[in-house]
Amino acid sequence: MQLRGAYTALVTPMKDNGDVNYDAFRNLVRFQIEGGIHGLVPLGSTGETATLFRDEQDKLIKICVEETRKKLPVIVGTGSNSTHHTIENTKRAKDLGADAVLIVTPYYNKPNDAGLLAHFEAVANAVNIPIVVYNIASRTGKNISPKLMKQIVQIPSVIGIKESSGDLSQIGDMMNEVVLPAKAGGRNLAFLSGDDYCTLPICAMGGDGAISVVSNLIPARIAALCRACLSENYEEARKLHYELLPFFKAAFIDTNPIPIKAAMNWAGMDAGTLRLPLLPLAEELAAPLKEALKAANIEIK
Repeated sequence: MQLRGAYTALVTPMKDNGDVNYDAFRNLVRFQIEGGIHGLVPLGSTGETATLFRDEQDKLIKICVEETRKKLPVIVGTGSNSTHHTIENTKRAKDLGADAVLIVTPYYNKPNDAGLLAHFEAVANAVNIPIVVYNIASRTGKNISPKLMKQIVQIPSVIGIKESSGDLSQIGDMMNEVVLPAKAGGRNLAFLSGDDYCTLPICAMGGDGAISVVSNLIPARIAALCRACLSENYEEARKLHYELLPFFKAAFIDTNPIPIKAAMNWAGMDAGTLRLPLLPLAEELAAPLKEALKAANIEIK
């Protein structure tokens, strides 16, 4: 399985009473497919997965798989702070038709390097499915260093890395010490940006695309950015990057997915509300987010 291009970390639309809006989610998946996105990632951080019940997660996976009909890969977030629960989630995702899984570094437990390696090995040994390792210390409290990642990617079913450190120094080391040597040795190991503003620099270093937040609203433009990057058309890639940079930055003016849901609702998409402990975008943050959307030529109502 080769991962290249733009993948959307899908939001989970919510009704005013907090229930999952499955019809809106189905429409969002269709919008992504029509927009030319290269793959979908339900149940990630952007999907508020930590607040979803098991049956809700299963329904969202089913809808995503049904709508894509194998036209593009579905990579389901199955990570947890419990190895046992991660294995359970991964088995369910596979049974429901996921093409791969995205497994975040276990949060709160804060395992040492040996424990983290053992975590990924245990999941890989329990379930035969491609794994994308998700490194996001800002959420989990545990960073995966290039030295540790080099060990993790020795697991045969690990096919990719989603890097969300935002640290270009670490990203360069990860590429130079882990990804490029693996590719030179014949491994099909994808390196994907987890931060929209890092998509261009990561691809320029030899990366393979992005798992994007803002593509929930503008899938065609993020797909075009990744295509330009991967075809080494950097003049076009820079043009798209700087056009969208205000939105890339404003999309994290508050905790994700608060800003992207607000932007989607303003643009006429039914992203709905959020579940506690997240609250809708604060009034004082609305103006700078709307300014950023305007600067990026994104129409809002």
